[in-house]
Amino acid sequence: MTPETLSSESARFSSPSGHLAEAVGSQSTAACPTAAFGCRRWTTCAGSACRASGDSARSISAVLRRAEPAPETTGLDQALARAGDGAFVIGGDGRILLWNRSAERVLGYAARDVLGRPCCEVFAGYDDDGNRLCYQGCHVASLVRMDEPIQSFDMRTRTKPGRPVWINVSVLRTTGERGAPLTIHLFRDVTATKELLALVHERLSPRPAASPGGAEPAALSRRELDVLRLMTDGLNTSATAERLHLSGATVRNHVQNILGKLGVHSRLEAVAFAARHRLF
Repeated sequence: MTPETLSSESARFSSPSGHLAEAVGSQSTAACPTAAFGCRRWTTCAGSACRASGDSARSISAVLRRAEPAPETTGLDQALARAGDGAFVIGGDGRILLWNRSAERVLGYAARDVLGRPCCEVFAGYDDDGNRLCYQGCHVASLVRMDEPIQSFDMRTRTKPGRPVWINVSVLRTTGERGAPLTIHLFRDVTATKELLALVHERLSPRPAASPGGAEPAALSRRELDVLRLMTDGLNTSATAERLHLSGATVRNHVQNILGKLGVHSRLEAVAFAARHRLF
């Protein structure tokens, strides 16, 4: 088998649960250039092709390192592959070592899109108040280092195509076969639940009675005030949805609630109302 053929076969196995052994037979691993990287699934060495050229051996090693899951995640990949929740594993440096198919289903990223990247770069998550949750050395990473319990939490992120989505995240700590620290994240899509709860909360918010001298400023929710503030800045529905990481339908629903609570009939009247009553 030539180095080119070997590289082509190896590149096919980019998923974290791929088995490189399926591409080749079952020969000795003694001369395999990947032995230095702790690869145990690669059951056939490159033979004379590896020994013939040091450059070819290094090239093959690079291909195998990209395709093969990290040795310390061996065993986890098979367990998490069957999980209904999205799941990914990061090492001590915060880089993604494993990514299951449910994670791909929820967020649209394939394993080859995320393996080796910092998880904060992939998720770039925010909480309900717009505070950033994902960054190098984040709060979750600090709790992991201190061996403190981590409560599940909701996080706003985006799918690969850019659609806003809310996920609920659970975190588990473990160690790899070589004693390296690993952090397992399990997550599920809770977008519909979050939007439904927000709608119920807004509908149940008491509407202030109008005073004899005219309408008083209505009690807008925090999110409605955010939308109204962006309306005063001249942003349309699409721009507002982008800024607040909401769907267009959710923004339109907020606008209708704002108009009803303020007793006005258009966005322009709502902006004038906000200016007249100094809502900002």
